[in-house]
Amino acid sequence: MKQLWFCVILFFSVLFCSAQNDDSLLPPPDKSPMDMAYYPNNYPVLKIEDKTKGAAIARVIYSRPQKNGRVIFGDLVEYGKVWRMGANEATELELYRGVKIGEKKIDKGRYTLYAIPTDSNWTIIVNKDADTWGAFKYDDQKDVVRVTVPVEKLNEPLEALVMAFEKTDNGCNLVIAWDTVKVRLPIDLK
Repeated sequence: MKQLWFCVILFFSVLFCSAQNDDSLLPPPDKSPMDMAYYPNNYPVLKIEDKTKGAAIARVIYSRPQKNGRVIFGDLVEYGKVWRMGANEATELELYRGVKIGEKKIDKGRYTLYAIPTDSNWTIIVNKDADTWGAFKYDDQKDVVRVTVPVEKLNEPLEALVMAFEKTDNGCNLVIAWDTVKVRLPIDLK
């Protein structure tokens, strides 16, 4: 009888412990966490604090890879090749109204951003294929516009990729910076 009780208690103990520790459904933390930026900057906070009357104009969602001692541009991110501008999913640009990028008017909607970096400039690509992983299935037939922008050198390297909007006279720039490199994509709102 004691053996039976021991087996029953052992069985329920194992069952209880395994139920408590079943984290097999939970993915491990991502090494390149996802981030987003709005224009106007901090739009969701401004909205809940009733400090803005207008709607958001743009939002960028991207993953933030880390430098981790690596050479980024020209090595990890190859010059002359299409890059997803981040890690994991390709970077997504959502426009909440029509804008002008380069000489092209672009309708409100969701787009994917890619870049073809070189040492002196980047060709930034706005592509209509959304919800894609990396640049593995990049299709240039779905490009909406390509804009070449100059590379600016930073004094101090940035460990993580950063994207943010900055206000300009005609709208805003999407600023993309990582390692010792920064570029600006002009977005015209007029």
